[in-house]
Amino acid sequence: MSGSHRKRVLLAKPRGYCAGVDRAVEAVEQALEQHGPPVYVRKQIVHNRHVVETLSERGAIFVDEADEVPEGALVVFSAHGVSPAVRDQARGRELRTIDATCPLVTKVHQEAKRFAREDYDILLVGHRGHEEVEGTAGEAPGHIQLVETAEDVETVEVRDPEKVVWLSQTTLSVDETMDTVRALRERFPTLQNPPSDDICYATQNRQVAVKAMAPQCDLVLVVGSRNSSNSVRLVEVALSAGAGAAHLIDFSREIDESWLEGVETIGLTSGASVPEVLVRGVVDYLAERGWTDVEEISTAEETLTFSLPRELRPSRAGR
Repeated sequence: MSGSHRKRVLLAKPRGYCAGVDRAVEAVEQALEQHGPPVYVRKQIVHNRHVVETLSERGAIFVDEADEVPEGALVVFSAHGVSPAVRDQARGRELRTIDATCPLVTKVHQEAKRFAREDYDILLVGHRGHEEVEGTAGEAPGHIQLVETAEDVETVEVRDPEKVVWLSQTTLSVDETMDTVRALRERFPTLQNPPSDDICYATQNRQVAVKAMAPQCDLVLVVGSRNSSNSVRLVEVALSAGAGAAHLIDFSREIDESWLEGVETIGLTSGASVPEVLVRGVVDYLAERGWTDVEEISTAEETLTFSLPRELRPSRAGR
């Protein structure tokens, strides 16, 4: 008998927390520890339900805008970054701020400012309404146009086709973004690339890992929240890479038993804002139902870490 008929789980690596999320979550935890609750957080610190609920229980208060924060209070800016207008709003209310913007998002903000200074038209590939896009576009509103899909390329208007650059949201699908950029380049042959790749290392690594395992999977489960761009992309990448089916879940309890019918190989991964404990919950859930054979499919090692926001680092004595 061949060993092919067996229930197994392929666990993608890398998965879960990226360096920017790790830093942002720790920033809120440290702020609570150093200053005591309440600590206000503008928007969700990272796009994950479990993380937001856990931090709320510890005394973090999540608000939509800085003007909801009492004057003089402490507010943390989320990993997705904010526009200069939001910083002005916080200053106007004399808020103490801790900036947990991911350094890789900050890098895109710096690129936007630089190209705006040089008077380029900036085509920002990203999703309308996403917090990261709003923050980046806010750095140079007069210069930035959002391009969501290759179809949008037809309607882009620029002042000088010789002075156009593209930038992107950090959490997009690599393949889809390149499709959009190819379409842009057909219209604007001298289109400049970002000085370095804007789609972050973690987004790319998680997509590569899913692509590697998807063709062998009857089902891929992606642990992540619906408002998490990089998690939603992992479902799309799994399907386009040949998975039989793919679903996004926040918790193991959201697995529909009918998804498991006739399924042998299940791929499992998680978005960049997902704590590993949630993935373990899915592994346990599947093990109880006979998927006890778990194999890690590793396509990269991640070693990057970011130091905490400066406002939270221990102050050196005798300064």
